[in-house]
Amino acid sequence: MSAAATARRRSRSSATPAPPIPDTIAATGLDEPFLLDLTLKHVYFGSGQQAIELSRAMALDFHLVNGLLETLEKRHVVTRDGGSGALGGVWMRWSITRAGREKVGEILARDNYRGPAPVPVEQYVAQLRQQRLGRNPVTPERVERAFSTLVLDRKIVRHIGPAVCSGRPIFLYGPPGNGKTAIGECIAAALSGEVYVPWALRSGGEIAVVYDQVHHRAVDCEPGEHDPRWVRCRRPAVMVGGELTLDMLDLASAPQATFSKAPFQVKANSGVLVIDDFGRQRCEPRELLNRWIVPLESRFDILSFPSGQKMKLPFDCLVVFSTNLDPRALADDAFLRRIRYKIRVGEPNLSQYREIFRRQCAALEIPYDPSAVNYLIRQHYLAARRPFRACEPRDLLQQMRDIHRYEGAMPALTPMAIDRLAEIYFGGLDGEPEPFSDQDTAC
Repeated sequence: MSAAATARRRSRSSATPAPPIPDTIAATGLDEPFLLDLTLKHVYFGSGQQAIELSRAMALDFHLVNGLLETLEKRHVVTRDGGSGALGGVWMRWSITRAGREKVGEILARDNYRGPAPVPVEQYVAQLRQQRLGRNPVTPERVERAFSTLVLDRKIVRHIGPAVCSGRPIFLYGPPGNGKTAIGECIAAALSGEVYVPWALRSGGEIAVVYDQVHHRAVDCEPGEHDPRWVRCRRPAVMVGGELTLDMLDLASAPQATFSKAPFQVKANSGVLVIDDFGRQRCEPRELLNRWIVPLESRFDILSFPSGQKMKLPFDCLVVFSTNLDPRALADDAFLRRIRYKIRVGEPNLSQYREIFRRQCAALEIPYDPSAVNYLIRQHYLAARRPFRACEPRDLLQQMRDIHRYEGAMPALTPMAIDRLAEIYFGGLDGEPEPFSDQDTAC
């Protein structure tokens, strides 16, 4: 066995316990009528599919699905449609009958969900206990490794470590463009490890889809390692910004759909939820904060389906509020007291700015020229009395690549190129810089 394979096996042996594969209907936590309806819908929309394909589509054990198909066959709503009967009917093809099509029409009128079999809320809650944030040890070494890609004041990293370890909400604030969003991403990296995210949940006859390819990063694993109704993922890192509204924090369904989609905080369970650009949402900040008070304190949330039915779920995500506005203008003292970790992210100093520029040059494969960077600092920062921003080296260098890609020349850092970039990027919004003199050598 290779060293890499051994490391993977060792890592998984100490990872979150996997949800076991249900081999009976009772073990799924779902009732037989629901599973029969779901099977019939899959046969209808995938007519002629092999039994093994139907099993994969429903995320259920083949033998369990085969038993459901045989029950439906006895009711004359599905029929065997050729294929090999070897290996217990794995390759047998199934199709809908005329009676089956009529039955499906009745089912779809009240329930048009046809994805993988959902997980009952009770099983979801039990699994979340196995993979809650508190079971994921956060060490100084892990935090340092996660933040090694950023150039930050060491004090910020020292403050963030205990905050991440606590699992309590964090308030990042400070002027724009200095890495608050990137810090949120690094916090997610510090919470390393793998967890299980259900395709969908079922509560009292209602279904909510949870797994989201936008926010969940699936991890390859061997078939048969866990209940396929769950997706093995890295700890979620869900980021929302100015588009967030209050109704996005509850269950919602698409037009004509009888099932719902889980809100951001459910998708972020066992991971991190970053509220970026806090204070610029399409709702009042205090309304949003009031919505979070109970979940942050009690660690559970109560959601409402469009039908009015309620569902109580754990609220086990690390919430990071990030803003470039004054926190005191966004929240009252009562709420700020509930956020124990308030960390200011300020502008980089001179040496940090140079290091950020050097790293960005390496990332974009542009030769780093210290004298050109000194020229940029003198002419377009110090002379213009412009504060440093951590995002600006990246922005300027990407702009340089855009220009040279258009003009067909290789990027090169020269004073002339820097003047051109500054003219476009800064646009004179902070005042015109003083003329550069060869005599001016101070940095």
